[in-house]
Amino acid sequence: MWYDTVKQTSVKGALFVGINKELSHREFIQRETGETHSPYEKELEFYSAVAAGNIERVRKLYTPLAVEGYGKLSDDPVRNVKYHLTITIALIARFCIEKGLPTETSYTISDIFINKLDVATDLLQLEDIHREVFIEYAKRMQKVNSGNAYSKHVLMCLDIIYDNIYNGVRVQEIADRLGLTPQYLSKLFKQEVGMTISEYIMSRRIQAAENMLKFSEYTPLDIGNYLNFSSHSHFIACFRKHTGLTPKQYRENYFRISWQDRE
Repeated sequence: MWYDTVKQTSVKGALFVGINKELSHREFIQRETGETHSPYEKELEFYSAVAAGNIERVRKLYTPLAVEGYGKLSDDPVRNVKYHLTITIALIARFCIEKGLPTETSYTISDIFINKLDVATDLLQLEDIHREVFIEYAKRMQKVNSGNAYSKHVLMCLDIIYDNIYNGVRVQEIADRLGLTPQYLSKLFKQEVGMTISEYIMSRRIQAAENMLKFSEYTPLDIGNYLNFSSHSHFIACFRKHTGLTPKQYRENYFRISWQDRE
């Protein structure tokens, strides 16, 4: 026991010394070469402009992507920029959440752009993503700051729905978790979102079904069961009501259009 404790302490000490040595070395190199990180205040000003939905200010403060001026996270220039952009996207997502963007909306947008980074192969593609992500968040925050932002209870309701979209959730359950009456929550939700909670839940289930039909190999029957529709015929009827197509027609139509685009 005593030996193990001493050994662990020695390992931690060696790691601490190693990091300190690497830190000193890198700081020396950065001073000599002039390679420094972007000023923190400048970054905060830019992120704040995005979170405020001030598109004009965002465009004014925006600086094109460059290989220089970033800390070195990888010897490969493209991978180095990818790492930094991943951090940037994660930060801006959290800035926007703090200013009222629905949590799951912000995180999902973040996931979409990080997925784009993952498959990008050159700096030109990364430049496009870099510019696009800020404008996308700024536009959404412009709506949030225009007075169309949801109240705290509606935001929490949306998060609960998102977390349970595949399991199913009832209005009573949501109201209980928020400490509200179903009547009050329903009235508040309809007033702010423009549809009932049940209508919104159904729209999200259909949206999830659309994505599964596009991007998975699950059969329509499996998708209907996965999304907890009472029967396959019920799933088809609800899907057709929202999209104008049966699940089978939707999948066939998507792949037909997709192949035409490729050609």
